[in-house]
Amino acid sequence: MSLIVVGTMAFDAIETPFGKVDQIIGGSATYVTYAASNFVQPIQQVSIIGYDFPEEELEALEKRGVTMEGVVRVPNKKSFFWSGRYHLDMNSRDTLVTDLNVLADFDPVLPASYQDTEFLMLGNLHPLIQKKVIEQMKQRPKLIVMDTMNFWMESSMPELESVLKMVDVLMINDSEARQLSAQFSLVKAAKAILKMGPKYLIIKKGEHGALLFHEDKVFFAPALPLEEVFDPTGAGDTFAGGFIGHIARTKDISFDNMKTGIIVGSAMASFCVEKFGPQRLKEITKADIANRIQEFVDLVNFDIELV
Repeated sequence: MSLIVVGTMAFDAIETPFGKVDQIIGGSATYVTYAASNFVQPIQQVSIIGYDFPEEELEALEKRGVTMEGVVRVPNKKSFFWSGRYHLDMNSRDTLVTDLNVLADFDPVLPASYQDTEFLMLGNLHPLIQKKVIEQMKQRPKLIVMDTMNFWMESSMPELESVLKMVDVLMINDSEARQLSAQFSLVKAAKAILKMGPKYLIIKKGEHGALLFHEDKVFFAPALPLEEVFDPTGAGDTFAGGFIGHIARTKDISFDNMKTGIIVGSAMASFCVEKFGPQRLKEITKADIANRIQEFVDLVNFDIELV
């Protein structure tokens, strides 16, 4: 049931209409792992950190079954840092600071013990880095899931097109799907993107849920209506972690099981937004997760009698 997670481990400074934090642990791999570790262990982390990344944060992840053999600590540089301010609607934000620091040197080398892992989650990184990780696998994983963003579509499209041919599942949001496909209709966008290589496409729509596309099949999962959304940072990565964690636990890569994976991912993301950073993800129990998933089931479950 092993899973590789490749992505950033970083510091964030976040300001929302409901509060502000000057420095908190973040990064795509951090959020993915906190979510996925509720469902599958071990998780084999691949990332790069600076001298300033707290040892206690690494120990907290190790206690959740995360192996750090693939995490490189650079002794004379700071960790990746991002700062952002969210608007009142919480769907849009301004990036204030992006300090790559050690991330500028990220050239992942998979330890030998990682190279036959069954499931691979590629966080949002340069497509060449994602491709290099895939090429280091001794045998092709059972499922490769990939995240990307509009920045790579604008700056590295040929490299992105190359790696899209190598993955099974692509996760992007609705604006990225439209940009990648040059189609406004998400159904037309999905058809165009699936022709680029991935077998499955997940389009995240934030507070409006998520769509799963495969061949001529479509599945929609709503987002849970929440009384408070405190900080949406990392929600997409947490969604990805819940999804891949469920898939790796069940080892079932069918369309029907991916539908369940989307519900699990949505449930995990709904926890993430309740506090700054990954704080809420550190607190939740298996019972909390089961109850939240049941809330999603109840949200969409209904009986109907056609007259």
